[in-house]
Amino acid sequence: MGSAGSKSLLDRALELARHRAIVVKAASFACVGVVNTLVDFGLFSLFYFYVGLPIVIANFFSWTIAVSGSYVMNSLITFAAESQGRLQVKAYLGFVGAQIAGFLADTATVLTVSYVMPILVGKDFAVEPALVGKILGIGVSFLVNFSLSHFFVFRPSAAKADGARSPG
Repeated sequence: MGSAGSKSLLDRALELARHRAIVVKAASFACVGVVNTLVDFGLFSLFYFYVGLPIVIANFFSWTIAVSGSYVMNSLITFAAESQGRLQVKAYLGFVGAQIAGFLADTATVLTVSYVMPILVGKDFAVEPALVGKILGIGVSFLVNFSLSHFFVFRPSAAKADGARSPG
């Protein structure tokens, strides 16, 4: 038998998925994500279509605003026990740092779809490829963001976890 430290990330994720708490946490994260997705998508559309910013710049601005809202809501709702319901600069910077991976995954998806879709489908379609890419990018970034938030950013410290397990 291997120790908990020797389990792969996938093994740990599968084990956690069996517990109801992770399902509830993922659902809460998803609900917060819906709000932030609307903010992200709306601002991306505004910046790209009306302001005329390039895709990457529009995506950066919309993401930055949405991720800040996500930190606040996830700290106070989804990961309230782990954050003790407090907003802290250090935790915010850690959250932003971890979310950069989600941003990169989102941006790579938006760019890939924006440039590949016209090649594969042709240029005659009713939907703007950048918007299709953005929708897919949001899904990809959700997976990356929840994983990093759960396993790294809002992970309780060993002292807190031990204290929660022992009575008194």
